[in-house]
Amino acid sequence: MRYDGQSKSLNNEHLERWRAEGRLVSVCPEIEGGLPVPREPAEILDGLAGDVIDSTAEVETINGRRVTQPFLRGAKAALKLCQKWGIKVAILTDKSPSCGSRLIHDGTFSGQTINGIGVTTALLERHRIKVFSEHEFQNANDYLSNLKNE
Repeated sequence: MRYDGQSKSLNNEHLERWRAEGRLVSVCPEIEGGLPVPREPAEILDGLAGDVIDSTAEVETINGRRVTQPFLRGAKAALKLCQKWGIKVAILTDKSPSCGSRLIHDGTFSGQTINGIGVTTALLERHRIKVFSEHEFQNANDYLSNLKNE
């Protein structure tokens, strides 16, 4: 479920196979952090996701409400789930200030994106969990296959 209450469905053969095999754990870090649906758009301001984790940047809504703490709580909840289930790979939605794995919005609420990652992605990667975007199922599948062969 997106911040605006809209769904973003994904149809992919790898995803369907993983679902059938019972290999998926679903989580929305922003909801886990206590944010409602729908909610105002939020972006990382004056820094990058790692700076948010390190307390040198903030996440704010379009109306100036600071939501850094819910974003951090959600990222920690996602990490805790990954650690509980031994998850080594996450597939997260790009352009999100939580889940972006390749692109995020630029912090100006102009709709412009930049190369960057979200807060949850940054925290997972700090703990050696490989993150892919929803456009990289084949790469994720290849990565998982390589893990099995090691």
